[in-house]
Amino acid sequence: MKKVYQLTPAGKLELEKELEELKSQRGDIAQKIADARDYGDLSENAEYDAARTEQGQLESRISEIEEILQNASIIEHTKSSKVTVGVTVVMKSDKGKSVSYTIVGSVEADPLEGKISDESPIGQALLNKKVGDTVSIKTPRGEVAYTVEEIK
Repeated sequence: MKKVYQLTPAGKLELEKELEELKSQRGDIAQKIADARDYGDLSENAEYDAARTEQGQLESRISEIEEILQNASIIEHTKSSKVTVGVTVVMKSDKGKSVSYTIVGSVEADPLEGKISDESPIGQALLNKKVGDTVSIKTPRGEVAYTVEEIK
């Protein structure tokens, strides 16, 4: 059974751009391989080995993105009273600190940008919560209680 990847429209667009960029690099890598072959003996040719490794990594990422796009379920943003994939949640901790997270599929997750996966512990704890609900989240520093203030 194939895995279904949940993507926002913006996430799908980002992957399509990355795929196009990676495909455009194929010619450059093929040229590097051809140039490296001209150096002679392939058994001790570091340039050839490096170019082949680069080609393998490129093709692997292209295949991965194509797999994701073929099995993507696009999440349409809808106004919701509950936390679901695709919404942004504004919360306040029991210590008064306000945080905001956008719940996305695992492919788009980037905690540094405030995008957390619905499969992560925080994402799972927030799913189906409503404004005013309190959620307890385990962090490396201990358990913190957050109150959902806004869902947008």
